[in-house]
Amino acid sequence: MIRKGSLSDIDNIIAITKACAAYMIKKNIYQWNEHYPTKEAFAKDIKRDELYVLEIENTIIGCITISTFMDEEYVPISWLTENTNNIYIHRLAVHPTHQGKGYAQQLMVFAETYAKKNDFISVRLDTFSQNKRNHKFYEHRGYKRLGNIYFPKQSEHPFYCYELTF
Repeated sequence: MIRKGSLSDIDNIIAITKACAAYMIKKNIYQWNEHYPTKEAFAKDIKRDELYVLEIENTIIGCITISTFMDEEYVPISWLTENTNNIYIHRLAVHPTHQGKGYAQQLMVFAETYAKKNDFISVRLDTFSQNKRNHKFYEHRGYKRLGNIYFPKQSEHPFYCYELTF
């Protein structure tokens, strides 16, 4: 079940993202670290009513942020659509013990369906350039890679921006 996240979920979500970070680091993917994602970021998502969690048998196993706010890092990107009615995906995570079972797909279907139902013209996101599994995941879903942005506190490597239009 996917539901809105609440402040009481943050500790569980942080445990999931830390497990994801450790799992990626074992695969030499330095995407998340002590600087990101943070409790503050998730609290902000909740205050904006943009955080969703995936529960299986009353246990949170994943999360996704569906935002209407465009980060300033995205401004230089030549997006496929106007910057007027888009959603942005952030902090998609599924606990490593539950990965490979279609839960990330389920979260993305939820986000894309949300976008269509609410008349958004596209879904935008970024993913780490060194995370080839994510590139395949989004490209298989029809997302187009458009450009690079940088988050120096996370990595010296770029993050690739993607967009799916409706």
